[in-house]
Amino acid sequence: MKPFIKTTFAFSLGVLTVHSFAANVPGKERPNIIFIMADDLGYADLGCYGQEKIQTPYIDQLASEGMMFTQAYSGSSVCAPSRCSLMTGLHNGHNTIRDNLPHNIYLRPDDFTIAELFKQAGYSTGGVGKWGLGIPGSWGLPNQQGFDYWYGHYNQDQAHFYYPDFLWENDKLLLLQEMKIVNDIGEMVGNRGGENRFYTHDLFTEKATDFIHKNKEHPFFLFVSYTIPHYSDYPKDTPEHYIVPSDKPYSNKDWPQIAKNYAAMITRMDGDVGKIVKLISELGLENNTLIIFTSDNGPYQGVTIPIEFFNSNGPFRGGKRDLYEGGIRIPFIAKWKNKISEGVVNNEPIAFWDIMPTFANIIDYPKLIKTDGISFFSLLKGEKQKQTDRPFYWDYGHARETYSQAVRYLDYKGIRKFQKGIKTFELYDLKNDSGETKNISSEKPEIVRTIQKIMEKAYDYSDKYDTKIHFQ
Repeated sequence: MKPFIKTTFAFSLGVLTVHSFAANVPGKERPNIIFIMADDLGYADLGCYGQEKIQTPYIDQLASEGMMFTQAYSGSSVCAPSRCSLMTGLHNGHNTIRDNLPHNIYLRPDDFTIAELFKQAGYSTGGVGKWGLGIPGSWGLPNQQGFDYWYGHYNQDQAHFYYPDFLWENDKLLLLQEMKIVNDIGEMVGNRGGENRFYTHDLFTEKATDFIHKNKEHPFFLFVSYTIPHYSDYPKDTPEHYIVPSDKPYSNKDWPQIAKNYAAMITRMDGDVGKIVKLISELGLENNTLIIFTSDNGPYQGVTIPIEFFNSNGPFRGGKRDLYEGGIRIPFIAKWKNKISEGVVNNEPIAFWDIMPTFANIIDYPKLIKTDGISFFSLLKGEKQKQTDRPFYWDYGHARETYSQAVRYLDYKGIRKFQKGIKTFELYDLKNDSGETKNISSEKPEIVRTIQKIMEKAYDYSDKYDTKIHFQ
């Protein structure tokens, strides 16, 4: 068991106290929590967020039966640090993994995760899909970070392959193969040699539903970390860059094949979200299960699909690898029958580092936790949020040519960039300019100074990321 630890609020020390209706409730009645996360899904890739070409009826229904957030933010604009922020409750100025590069940085023994929070509270904890926070031989493996069960990828680069040779089930490497009879001779085949028999997304859904069945009599936390619609490692100019077993229901569309594939991936995932929600209902767990759906960051910008063809970032500027809204503003939907009112659109800002204190609040976790977030359980219950003047912090590019910091303070968003000794600062009024089209830094010097001070205090130096070179 990891040590008793403190709580951080908006860059200063504080204490998190939790009180909820889950307090002192027998184990079986404590709420189950299912957290479903897509990979590189844009804010506007879902019908409920304005998508007009891609069909997502089940996720749209989830939104209509629960609460849809319009100002939810990821932990980062790329995969690994965003997932680290989610798991640890820390923003990118404080967490362990702050960029996708370099690849050899993983969770540490003293990192405290959401899974450990649930495990210490007596929950069964399971995860499927993409991890990206540790590999064999490191302390970052999910089974060492609070998960009783894990099925999927450890290495996030391997997760770019939808037909890999192997996956991991806990500490066992599983070859994706099966017996094939050829002329009465047994032969092991699978995804090797281009067979493409096992699409990982389908396996993740199968294992997720198995976990629910096995733990239906006991409170559980399930992390469904889908890889859809992240691009595959096929060349960018080929349809296989977004690879899927079938392009239905878009086969007859007069679209580029790569667009059909991208849309089919999302619709396939949507159907599997529907399967999970339906199973919860069939098992009679609806009233006692919180289901959340979201994405880890904004849409990929390396090809014209998805941003240009599908308008995946909606009204926002930029996408993945940007600190503009398109890179960090994400869909976020929460359903909990008879606990969260149906059809609610919530416009309060929340971020990934708020997830841990929110879950702690919901299950009445009895210890102090270290976090940069605050609980938004009050919002889920239809109440007002406290500390609405708190700042939000992101950064990106620690090991890259350009290093950027971003802070949202009230309705203002500041972005500071360092490139080869040149520093620039941009300021936007998100209330009146959510697309970040007009830099008003020269008009609001006091706001600029306030945000710059926040940036300077938000970042703890890490010997893994030498950002000092950017400030020289």
